[in-house]
Amino acid sequence: MRLRVDPLPRGASPPGEAQEEAVFSDVVLVVDVIRATTTAAAFLEAGAEALYLTQSLEAARAFKDQDVVLAGEEGGLKPPGFDLGNSPREALQAQVGGRIVVMSTTNGTRAAHLAAKTAKHVLLASLFNAHAAARKALELATEEVAILCAGKEGRIGLDDLYTAGVLAEYLLFMAQDLALEDGGRVALAVKRAYPDPLEPLNLSAAAEALRRVGLEADVAFCAQVARSAAVPQLSGRVGEALIFKRAGKAP
Repeated sequence: MRLRVDPLPRGASPPGEAQEEAVFSDVVLVVDVIRATTTAAAFLEAGAEALYLTQSLEAARAFKDQDVVLAGEEGGLKPPGFDLGNSPREALQAQVGGRIVVMSTTNGTRAAHLAAKTAKHVLLASLFNAHAAARKALELATEEVAILCAGKEGRIGLDDLYTAGVLAEYLLFMAQDLALEDGGRVALAVKRAYPDPLEPLNLSAAAEALRRVGLEADVAFCAQVARSAAVPQLSGRVGEALIFKRAGKAP
């Protein structure tokens, strides 16, 4: 079985650069560690029934009249008319038990939509749920596990690449026969260069953007490794939204 790491979503290169063709995968672990995939797991830890991920704020707002919680970010901050931002600290304490959370973020939710176009199974992974997400990926995979880094606005993110290395290392520990390609080797090298997860996360452009808006405490939260067993798994669609539920629950 193969293990692949994509440092950026295919087809999401910056303007003016060549777009890559889609590659079909068995299982894709989508990573946007600062902050969307960490926040998604935190909402499920807080008891959310499901997450609806949209590609735009407008698509999320279309659910406003329903009994849902709107969560998202624009420039790192809570958008006008939304109930919550994209903070995993806030999500873990939110009163969302049994409710649907509609999420839209700049990078992570869009990467999930790209993954859903080609993958049989899509999981949302972060450092927060790294071990649980890796185990679920191996449970589902028959030919390939791909780790898809969301990056930041079309550029590779050190934080996501480091997280991909953590996931790759744990996957290889559990399944030593996995065939690793060069993207995976790069991610492993990045992971092994930083003994403390907080260091690469703090160095990333995503962390710098949060510091500018006073949300640097979210970075430390996102640097926690294997603290959650909640793995958001794609289970269907409603309108323009992807439905994610906690892995192991019925769709």
